Amino acid sequence: MNKKIIGIDPGSRITGYGIIEASRNSYSLVCHGTITPSSKLAAEFRYKKIFEDLSILLDIHKPDALSVETQFVYKNVDSALKLGMARGVIVLAATLKNIPVFEYAPKKTKMAVTGSGSASKEQVQKMIELLLGEKVPSEDASDALAMAICHAHYGDRYV
Repeated sequence: MNKKIIGIDPGSRITGYGIIEASRNSYSLVCHGTITPSSKLAAEFRYKKIFEDLSILLDIHKPDALSVETQFVYKNVDSALKLGMARGVIVLAATLKNIPVFEYAPKKTKMAVTGSGSASKEQVQKMIELLLGEKVPSEDASDALAMAICHAHYGDRYV
């Protein structure tokens, strides 16, 4: 049975998304891209844009699960707060549509895709392209697809 999984790489400036269909250990690409609010917008309106665009994606594709990276504590507290706000609107958008949310650490995501928890972004991107058979020019979308594949691999084992 195929399950549709959306992975999200949260960010206040660029939020990557990637949707796959997963069945056992095979994956097929549904779509990928980024949500990029204008830098001219006030922070609250950037989060609103992320929420609205993600809500539309969830309505169109109706995923069975949403996979998002766990909060990473940066040295810069301001960056951590902004990332937390982006994650909050992502979790809210999914929860309002009764889509289960699963969180994975960056190392676990890299391990699921490349076999190494310390893989570089470039290595993750190349492996995503190999697994899905399509070029993914955005690192943000590639990281989001890695989140989706991570859930397909480690998730609640329904795929």
